Order: sequence, then structure tokens, then C-alpha cells
Amino acid sequence: MLFHSTRGGDKDKTFEDVLMQGLASDGGLFMPNSWPQVNLDSLRSKSSFLEVAKEVVPLFTASSFSKEEVEDILEKTWHDFSDKDIAPIKHLDDQKVVLELFHGPTAAFKDFGLQLAAAFFNEVLNKNNKTAIVLGATSGDTGSAAIDACKKFKSIKSFILIPDGNMSEIQRRQMTTIDQDNVFTLRIKGTFDDCQDIVKEAFHERTFLHNDQYLLAVNSINWVRIIGQICYYFYASLKVSNLKESNNFSVPTGNFGNVFACYAAHKMGLPVNKIIVSVNSNDILNRFFNNNDYSKQKVNETASPSMDISVASNFERLIYDLYCDRDSNACNEFYSSFPDKPINLPVDIWKKSKELFLSYAVNDHQTINALQKIYSLYKYLIDPHTAVALVAVDEISAKNSSKTIVLSTAHPAKFPESIADAGIEMNDIPKKLSDVFDKEERAFSLLPDKNSIFKFISDNNF
Repeated sequence: MLFHSTRGGDKDKTFEDVLMQGLASDGGLFMPNSWPQVNLDSLRSKSSFLEVAKEVVPLFTASSFSKEEVEDILEKTWHDFSDKDIAPIKHLDDQKVVLELFHGPTAAFKDFGLQLAAAFFNEVLNKNNKTAIVLGATSGDTGSAAIDACKKFKSIKSFILIPDGNMSEIQRRQMTTIDQDNVFTLRIKGTFDDCQDIVKEAFHERTFLHNDQYLLAVNSINWVRIIGQICYYFYASLKVSNLKESNNFSVPTGNFGNVFACYAAHKMGLPVNKIIVSVNSNDILNRFFNNNDYSKQKVNETASPSMDISVASNFERLIYDLYCDRDSNACNEFYSSFPDKPINLPVDIWKKSKELFLSYAVNDHQTINALQKIYSLYKYLIDPHTAVALVAVDEISAKNSSKTIVLSTAHPAKFPESIADAGIEMNDIPKKLSDVFDKEERAFSLLPDKNSIFKFISDNNF
């Protein structure tokens, strides 16, 4: 399997190339040259998440790693999960099933993709005797998951940009209480978009790198993260319907990486009825799917902060694969003037999404009400992002009768303010989360100025 850029500049790259490069040299995102097909009959004989992963991951890595090498890497990945099933299933009723993705060390779904990425990073760095800078932006869970996944590797230094505010205290403390010489949390006086824009520019300029260092992407622009997420869609469908029925998936999203992983799984043979794109009031994706309006607007702070994003980076992959029929020139043209000008597709092309995608935008009032409702009905506590996904299911249920698998992307204890607003008393806080309040915070405050940030990274490089 080889890879190429959505904008046509990089072609026939190996898995190691795209793993270590992250963003394509032309500013596009990497995609596989073709969609590999999963043997569903073979998967039906599996029972564990790890067994499913051993079927899925090697389909993308063969250009750089043997199947045996990948299986050995996977045996050492996804550590410190509190549930033996890794991604357990919770049945709410006959129609709604929750896929719990928060049992990893940082209590968020990001542990799946980032632990896989770190494991592969380490293999390549050891093989080539090199060091690397990990650079990422986060509005919630990406940063803590990246730090946890990479901190044990001395050949990697992690620099994580976070907006100053606009995330829960636990989420922030998970990053700012790590006291290790190879971890730097940068509090940026701006929005997540400011942080993300600087990260993107860093991959173009690379002025802070020393010698022949790698610069590694941990945001979901890195294809290896998508691979890790593809695995749990197949696993969920295996557990719920033995891969014999087309289920709906309701996915809370901001950057579209988790949704695109579902789309990718579908392209690889996963039976899917509808993908429900569930967003908060930062509704660029909802406006596109319902009104053909992909335009950047100001970020609103919400009760579901990990989704407070005005531009969905991974959406370019869908534009390229579905709407442009893999025409990189067409994709490049759409993005040449974005975000200064909105992307409005020709209506006949835009309608392609109707067969597979539905979307709904949820406000904070609906989110808090959903927390109350789910707890009242099922004595089951969810986080606000999962609440968004459940509201979306209820609001569009009239359009679908298929069973829906709802992705629960974070532990509710990470959002005590929302839980309190719902009038729910939360007594069960995992020790891995409560411990952060006993530690001193360590972070570096910077303006959203790329030159200042690049200098800071250079000054603290190896």
C-alpha cells in the first residue's frame, strides 16, 4: 500500500514516509492509493479488539513493515486500559448502543490513534538512530493522549499548543502536570484555530529543527491515527451485529477525523447505513451537509469544548475522495481560496453525501438536558460530547430505523462543570484523573505568534 496527497504534490509514498511526514509537502493530506478490503468472514472468527487490529492495520503498513513486525508492535500498544475489552459496548435500549472509547490512560478516544502512532514512531526512530519533535494542537484530549503515548521515548520531545481557556480543568491539568524534560505544554493566548494554524505553518517552515530531525504530526492529519480509529468501527460492528447488519454510527466531531475513519472503514467493506455527523454550535460541518455551506466562522465556547473548532482539517479527505472522485486538481482548486472564501460544491456533486451522511447541530441547553435524560432513564453517566451524539440520534430518528452505535469519546469525569449543570452528583472519578489535582502545573504562556513559538521550540530542542 502506497499513499499520495489530496492535492497531487506527493505521490507513491510508503507508510513510513506518511507516518513521519504527517502533512503532505503541498499542504494536502495523505490518502491510500486505493482502499484495501477487509475480509469480513475472517473478522467474524475474531473476538478481541487486538485480533481485529491485527487484521486491519497491516493492510496499510506493508510498504514499510512486515505483518509479523506489525503484530509485534500491536502487542505492545494500547497499554494501561482499564477495561479488558479495550472498547466495551453498552446497550442503552434496542436501538441505541454506546461504544465506550474512554478506558485508556488519558480517558479519551485519542488514546487509540496516538498510542499506535507513538509505537510506530519509536520503531522508525530506533531503526534510523534519530530524534524527533512532536508538535500538536489541541482543544481537549489530543495533547494529553500524545504526551502520554510519547513521554517514555527519550528520542522524542513533545510540544503541545493549547488555547488559553476553553477546555475543562482536568483536560488542561492532564497536560500541564507532566513534569518531564521532554514534554512542553504551551498555553497560547488565542483559540484552537490559532494553535492549529501555527502547527500547519510549522510543518511548512521547519526552522526550529536541528540537523536531520523528524517533525511528527500527532493531530488527526496523520494517517496512522485514522488507522487506529478504523479498528474500533470494525470491532464495534463485530460485537453488535457480527458484521452482518448495516448499523448507523453517531459520531461527535470537530476536526472530522473520527467521522472520516468511519467513512474509511465503510470504503474497506464495513456495513454502514448512515454516518451521523454530530456537532455543537460550531457547526461548519452541519452547515455543509445540510446547506452546502462550508464557511469558516468565529469559534464559540461550548459545553463540549473538544468540538470547538471552526475548520475541520480532515474534511479535505472527504472532499477529495467522495466529492472530487480522487481528482487532486479539483480538490486543490476548492481549497486554493479557502478559508477566505467558502467551499460551495455544485449541487449535483454535493448531493453525493445524502446517501451516507446525516448531520445535526446541538446547543448547550440540549446537551445538558441529554445528560439529565440519559442518567434518569438508564442510570448511565455520559460526557457532553457523547450527549451531543445522542441528541443527534434522537432528533433524526424519524429518518432511520437501523440500530445506532454512538461513540462515547471521553470519560464524564473530565467535564465536572457540565455534570454539575445537569444536577448530577459524580462520585466515581478514576484515580488517573483525580491525581492531576494533586500535582503542580507546569506550562509556558505564549502569544499566537509563530516566530515566538518556533524560537521557543528551537531553544528547547535536543
